[in-house]
Amino acid sequence: MNFYELLNGISEGVFDEQFRMLYGSSERAVLRARARYLSAAENFSRMKPDCSEIHVYSASGRTEIGGNHTDHQHGCVLAAAVSLDMIAIVSFHEEGVIRVKSEGYPQIAVSLDELDMKEEEKGTSAALIRGIAGKFAEMGTNAGGFDVYITSDVLSGSGLSSSAAFEILIGTIINNQYNGGAASPVELAAIGQYAEKVYFGKASGLMDQTVCAYGGFVAIDFEEPDAPKITGVDFDFERAGYSVCITDTKGSHADLSDEYSVVSMEMKHVAEVLGCGCLREADEEEFYSKLPKLREVCTDRELLRAAHFFAENTRAAEEAQALADGDTERFFRLVSESGTSSAELLQNLYSNKTPQLQQIPLAIMLSKRFLGENGVVRVHGGGFAGTVQAFVPSYLAADYAAEMDRVFGDGSCCVLTIRPVGGYEIKIKISS
Repeated sequence: MNFYELLNGISEGVFDEQFRMLYGSSERAVLRARARYLSAAENFSRMKPDCSEIHVYSASGRTEIGGNHTDHQHGCVLAAAVSLDMIAIVSFHEEGVIRVKSEGYPQIAVSLDELDMKEEEKGTSAALIRGIAGKFAEMGTNAGGFDVYITSDVLSGSGLSSSAAFEILIGTIINNQYNGGAASPVELAAIGQYAEKVYFGKASGLMDQTVCAYGGFVAIDFEEPDAPKITGVDFDFERAGYSVCITDTKGSHADLSDEYSVVSMEMKHVAEVLGCGCLREADEEEFYSKLPKLREVCTDRELLRAAHFFAENTRAAEEAQALADGDTERFFRLVSESGTSSAELLQNLYSNKTPQLQQIPLAIMLSKRFLGENGVVRVHGGGFAGTVQAFVPSYLAADYAAEMDRVFGDGSCCVLTIRPVGGYEIKIKISS
């Protein structure tokens, strides 16, 4: 399409059906989407005023719903793509370079003649772009190049995985334009993970990229980490009358890497004492029968965290089944149990380095006080600082968000819907 078609289409509601699918059915969500896309298009036109043909893409953030700290032990996870996303206005060319301008950041240029990993580039967005293009080239798909303007409401550090959204956005653009859309969501996720691990230099599981690429509710079994079993779960939270609310408690993630690493290390130590490589391979009944002996070589916290894994791994699969069955009462009971287990066994609600800072327990207390029996709340993501997740009846969502904002600051609470698709190209649909 061209700029005229995009701008007129937005103004005339041509894309409203797609906006409802991506962002929720409310008029407010549609109007907000129109404004975002108009702004992005106008910013791109200033960057490339002579551009004729453009394409429009979106890639979502994700929320972990079940399976808190289970994936690194080859366990099960339930997660979902959400209505917060990155959107991109793109023009393609054959200049052999990818130029990315993200709102608020300098432009990045990556030459497609230089796709080897660059040590000095680690930790940068350029590394992710180069890694994704490099992996596609290795697979036999060579991108000609493109210019892109990106704007995002997937907040960095929110636990909604802005890095995976970026990886899936770039991967989807290359896949659709230069690969005929042949790469599956699972392959796109693996390409993003490869770029993050090899080029960016950060150890990465496959959960975040898989959910962002797949869309909707996704149950993932990591028993075989390099070939996870992925199952879509058909459930419409908006239709059921609930919203997913994520509150950023403004706790700092600085210096928390070791807290996250220790969880994995402690679980792995218990597994090794049981003669296994990870807890997924261990027998739960053997674990409990050998507790007296295990205490001789494992700390009590290690054992509590292992107990959390065994229950949470089962619980994540049960949550997925509850949604598939449409049993929200059972689902919410399991989510509540997950939150309790994270607090009491996993112990990831605050950092032991700063025990006086307990934003997550405070947010959970306030949520329970506000919601009573009308919803459920739990720690979100890795924990220790950051965000909480609440499932709130839609008629209470605005009031709940206002209460969270009152305590943690304006804009702290995001009211989300579950998005049914992953990386997505927005097009003018031709009526049949």
